[in-house]
Amino acid sequence: MMQVIQYPKKEDWDALLKRPSQDFTTVKNIVQNILNDVKQRGDKALKDYTKQFDKIELDNFLIDDEEWQTANSIPHYLREAIQLSIKNVSAFHAAQKQPVQKIETMPGVVCWRKSVAIDKVGLYIPGGTAPLFSTLIMLGVPAKLAGCKEIILCTPPQKNGWVHPAVLYAAQQIGITEIYKIGGAQAIAAMAYGTETINKVYKIFGPGNQYITCAKMLVNAEGLAIDMPAGPSEVAVIADEFAEPEFIAADLLSQAEHGKDSQVILVADNENIIAKTIQALEEQLKALPRKDIAIEALQNSKAILVNDLHEAVKLMNEYAPEHLIINCNNAEAIAEQITNAGSVFIGNYSPESVGDYASGTNHTLPTNGFAKAYSGVSLDSFYKKITFQQLTKQGLQNIDKAVTTLAEAEGLQAHANAVNVRLKN
Repeated sequence: MMQVIQYPKKEDWDALLKRPSQDFTTVKNIVQNILNDVKQRGDKALKDYTKQFDKIELDNFLIDDEEWQTANSIPHYLREAIQLSIKNVSAFHAAQKQPVQKIETMPGVVCWRKSVAIDKVGLYIPGGTAPLFSTLIMLGVPAKLAGCKEIILCTPPQKNGWVHPAVLYAAQQIGITEIYKIGGAQAIAAMAYGTETINKVYKIFGPGNQYITCAKMLVNAEGLAIDMPAGPSEVAVIADEFAEPEFIAADLLSQAEHGKDSQVILVADNENIIAKTIQALEEQLKALPRKDIAIEALQNSKAILVNDLHEAVKLMNEYAPEHLIINCNNAEAIAEQITNAGSVFIGNYSPESVGDYASGTNHTLPTNGFAKAYSGVSLDSFYKKITFQQLTKQGLQNIDKAVTTLAEAEGLQAHANAVNVRLKN
């Protein structure tokens, strides 16, 4: 069960909040070999790795018409849930579109910035212990809203060699048609380098295990854009004496069941709340199908007793959790003090799982403390921001003295000449 730490000193926070270490030493060598192999042998390497890792022999990776029909096999209630999720995620992300605003910085000098969609993006959707069609919604919806011309989706096949019908249904509803049955680091390689059947993309999105994470980091080091560095799932909860222990326990378990390396943190200013939460955890664990996974994750997790909520906020801003739930009497005011978090859930009736599935916000978020500097996926993640400027001759005359003076002071005479040659007559 969770380790309980009482009133830690400030100088101990770094050690206390350290995530379980990820050792990529062995993984890196394996992944680098896979990347190199796919780069050299293309589709043949993909087929070999699919046979080796997924135990399936595939002649064609692309979803065919017969397989697409299986999307109709999912129950009606699941279709409705997927549709609602897509509707809310679309509404939230569509509101992020910004009109082009032209600024005349001085007479005759006009500057503006325009959002231009990334032409080719690759989406990786895990399909190992659970088919994450919710992640397809979180990535596919903003990609379509942004106007990306080519959206490639890679996801591992099931044991029957087909993609989970709910993934296909979500793809149909979003409008994604190019789906390949490829998983693991080999899928990242295929999208990064291109093969005979899969086009190279400009940016790769999507979560995954340590092999996927390592593959994304390696291709990123070669110059290919990725959404963000990502690690195991994590949630933190700030609670006071008015918190509901059953709610807290449910929220902690919702992340602990993700994987053995997931991390959950409870920070409270009330010892009784921690004790009751641990008791609730033990009760709720009994009914969880993935309780063995959750139990192992909880062994790496902590309940921290602090002096007051002010200290709790400082501690959380230092930790920078992927998900932060504020289960306190004055939750909204406390939320205003949060500066480092991927996504914040305010009050008793805002469980983290609503953000995972259907409230509208994106669930692809920075982990491992990267929330101190990174944002989660948004509409902007699928854009490049290109700046423009247009000057009249009078505008150039108005600005020429400043430009030539600065250029010459830096010893860059050609820069100054580019202005002077236009104004010499």
